[in-house]
Amino acid sequence: MSAVSDFVRKSFKEGDDIRDAGLTTPEDIVRYDDILYGTDPKWQILDLYRPKNKEGKKLPVIVSVHGGGWVYGDKERYQYYCMSLAQRGFAVVNFTYRLAPEFKYPAPLEDTNLVFSWVLEHEAEYGLDTRHIFAVGDSAGGNTLGLYCAICTNPEYASNYSFQVPQDLVLQAVSLNCGDYVVEAAQPSSDNHPLDLMADYLPGKGTKKEMDLINVTAYITEDFPPVFLMTSSGDFLKEQALLMASVLTKHNVPFLYRFYGNSQNLLPHVFHCDMRSEAGKQCNQDECDFFLKFC
Repeated sequence: MSAVSDFVRKSFKEGDDIRDAGLTTPEDIVRYDDILYGTDPKWQILDLYRPKNKEGKKLPVIVSVHGGGWVYGDKERYQYYCMSLAQRGFAVVNFTYRLAPEFKYPAPLEDTNLVFSWVLEHEAEYGLDTRHIFAVGDSAGGNTLGLYCAICTNPEYASNYSFQVPQDLVLQAVSLNCGDYVVEAAQPSSDNHPLDLMADYLPGKGTKKEMDLINVTAYITEDFPPVFLMTSSGDFLKEQALLMASVLTKHNVPFLYRFYGNSQNLLPHVFHCDMRSEAGKQCNQDECDFFLKFC
């Protein structure tokens, strides 16, 4: 593991521990925990959350692809954010996936595909409306989700992968939050360099072909799902959202762009995961309102 990946794991964990200290499962949420969606009981597990007052009803589904620089994160770090989405009337799937450097690209994409397959296979058991499937992804998870959407809608790009997207899967819309879409174009701080992370994430340590393959904007077509695209004033990846917006516009993909905060209120990267943040609550409401337009 590189020094940068080690730093990301330690520093992100410290920040997340502070952010989530004292939080508990909301009383209005039913949760189903530690469900195996693959074969690895450590890495390929998921939680599902539903609002208690919707018992017996089929609900639209949100699948969350967590961030963490491809080397950090799990479902426990995203449980409170995901339960807040469930409180807004959704069944929310929150999953852990295989991380670098233990596992290389395209492991997160393979696991994301397994999760969507799981959703389709368990719709009756958990009351899932599989006609209305949405997804959210932030930071590195925004990259993974963006690439997965391209795999679903661009057959030429999909041919680079050995797995097959479930035949009946249609993503109605997605939310890309503070994402990293063109890794080379990021402006990182010196202690969090994306190319160092790529050496841990990519089998060839970041060859030109590999870097091209993880450039979300290169594979967007007019069939890409509608996007809620957001960033914030203190997001170190905020210029990435403009790159994404330009390409979505070029291909006539419907999207809603939201920028939160200002120079006097520097909302940080992935601020929406902070359940104590009023701006985060507003962002999550805006995100869910966007999805509901497609239900």
